[in-house]
Amino acid sequence: MSESPDRSFVELARREKLDALRERGVAPFAYRFERTHTTADALAAYREGAEGPGVAVAGRLVALRGHGKTTFAHVEDLSGRLQLYFRLDQLGEEGYAVVGLLDLGDHAGVSGPLFRTRTGEITVRVERLTLLAKALRPLPLGKSAEREDGSVEHFSELSDAELRYRQRYADLAVHPERREAFVRRAAVVRAVRAFLDARGFLEVETPILQPLYGGASARPFVTRYNALDADFYLRIADELYLKRLIVGGLERVYEIGKDFRNEGMDRLHNPEFTMLECYQAYADYTDVLELTEGLVREVFRTVTGGQTAFVQGEPLDLAPAWRRAPFLELLAEHSGVDLRSADDDRLRLAITARGAEPEEHAGRGRLIDQLFKLTVEPHLQAPTFILDYPSELSPLAKPKRGDPALAERFELFIGGSELANAFSELNDPDDQRQRFAAQTALRAAGDEEAQTLDEDFLRALEYGMPPTGGLGLGIDRLTMLVTGERSIRDVVLFPALRPE
Repeated sequence: MSESPDRSFVELARREKLDALRERGVAPFAYRFERTHTTADALAAYREGAEGPGVAVAGRLVALRGHGKTTFAHVEDLSGRLQLYFRLDQLGEEGYAVVGLLDLGDHAGVSGPLFRTRTGEITVRVERLTLLAKALRPLPLGKSAEREDGSVEHFSELSDAELRYRQRYADLAVHPERREAFVRRAAVVRAVRAFLDARGFLEVETPILQPLYGGASARPFVTRYNALDADFYLRIADELYLKRLIVGGLERVYEIGKDFRNEGMDRLHNPEFTMLECYQAYADYTDVLELTEGLVREVFRTVTGGQTAFVQGEPLDLAPAWRRAPFLELLAEHSGVDLRSADDDRLRLAITARGAEPEEHAGRGRLIDQLFKLTVEPHLQAPTFILDYPSELSPLAKPKRGDPALAERFELFIGGSELANAFSELNDPDDQRQRFAAQTALRAAGDEEAQTLDEDFLRALEYGMPPTGGLGLGIDRLTMLVTGERSIRDVVLFPALRPE
């Protein structure tokens, strides 16, 4: 046994058991185990009044109670937990000695018949024990206590949220409900795929590492591509590549993938996040609006069986008709600012009046966006489609028919935060060039999030892109609504954190 001053007494004791196992010829880290049942399957297989079937189950030991010549334990896998019963006369002295060298957190495989104990618990009478992995570090299993209202409060070293995120492996091992959140996340993604596949959309993959970034207003992460002696960027959006595919004749495409934005972290933002983007030829934003509502409702029906979201612990009924509200009307209602007549100074004054500082080097579009976030977004709890954004906020969207000062764009808000963003996509290459030029000017003036001019994308548009409706929807935020989690970090397995 190697000594280390950094190891606790408990860790040293576990390593002594490790040495003892090896001395007995017991391999502490197995190659495989042939299990016949999950713990849930084993419980379901038991039939009252009959000798239970033989099962082989495996998992992590989460309880151990020795009583001389007998030992009770609980083994836990993804499906649940099951009681085990070890007896000296069943296993023999050598086999039972191994039981004495087990610890909480060890992975074990057992086989034997099922029976019901005097206390009524379905249990495996262990005939064979196989140690699968010795846990050399104790899991912070913690303790539980009943509150006055009858609820149960759990205490452990992982009560600290940041520690849970840093040691997600331990968090998942100790908290079954955390595992369930990520099982639901996977179900959300499956439901999204099934919905789009059924409507003829083709799933594709586009580059994450790009020579130019675009498709959104954001600062990118920059890396050096040594073989090309050039800077490349982690994508901030999938949009421009997906629209290239529409030009190429793939009429309905979507991608579920990672985007990266070099920005701050908070309850709703992680610099690495998962987005759905989909594009439909011969459609506009009204078609995409109907698609979006149908998609979100179907995800809830499939994953939860209902139409209830959870926002900061509070239920939100999605069943009533979803509101549609024009951007300008909502901004005027909640801020008192009429964008038709307000100049940039008026916008800055309105922002300052609400205790905020106008963003440095912000153009008109960013000022409008900041004021909207301050005054309107907190009121958007029930599902609301915000329609017809100012053109300054939408450099990739077509002008609104009959009102070119606006863009055919909507955003979907649920629970006070944006869930989806959609356009009637701009397909006029000359107009797009002018929009890119305006973004370039903003960039020169100091706006680091302004978009870049992409000559290859303009060339693609010059080949002709049909009318197209496009959608971007945040998978992480959708999962928060489905699971009721309060922070994006609780639905991302390994969220971004400061280095230790």
